[in-house]
Amino acid sequence: MAQYYMLYKPRGLLTAKRDARRETVMSCFPEALREMLHPVGRLDRDTEGLLLLTDDGELAHALLSPKKHVDKVYYARVSGRLTPEDCAAFEAGMTLGDGLECLPAGLEILAAGETSECLVTLREGKFHQVKRMLAARGKPVEYLKRLSMGSLRLDDTLAPGEFRLLTAAEEAQLQR
Repeated sequence: MAQYYMLYKPRGLLTAKRDARRETVMSCFPEALREMLHPVGRLDRDTEGLLLLTDDGELAHALLSPKKHVDKVYYARVSGRLTPEDCAAFEAGMTLGDGLECLPAGLEILAAGETSECLVTLREGKFHQVKRMLAARGKPVEYLKRLSMGSLRLDDTLAPGEFRLLTAAEEAQLQR
C-alpha cells in the first residue's frame, strides 16, 4: 500500500534523495522511510513549505504534469511595490529574458509598499519560476513559501522539518 507524507520543508535543505555536499529533505525522516520515499517535485534550497513525499510514482507524475493543471500556491514577500500591471503580466503568461515561456499564472497582491506580499498560483513548476517571474517584473523575492499543491494544504500545526502521514481524506482528494 502506498504511503504519502506531508513535510514542512525548512529553508536550507535540498529537495533531493541524497547529495554528496549538502543536507537533503530526507534528513527530516527516520532511516526506515528514507529509501522508500521520493519528493514530489522540488522546492529551492531557500524556499520553505509544503513538500509531498511518497512511494507512489504514478501519483507523483500526475501531480507534476503541466497537462493535469495542478495548482501550486506560494506566499512571497518581495522588494518593491506590486501593481495591477504585475497581476496582468502574470495572467497573460510571460516569456522571460532567457526565452523561458511561462503559462498564465495568478498573482494576488496582499500588501503593496516598499516591500510587498502576494500569493502566486502556478500550474507548472519550472526552475526557480516564481522567483524568476517576479524578478522579471523588477520585484526580487525576499522570502518564499509553498502553501498548497492541488487540494493539499500545508498543515499549520507542523513546524519546519516536521512531517505527518496524509489523512485518508487528503489521500482521496489527491487521487482525484
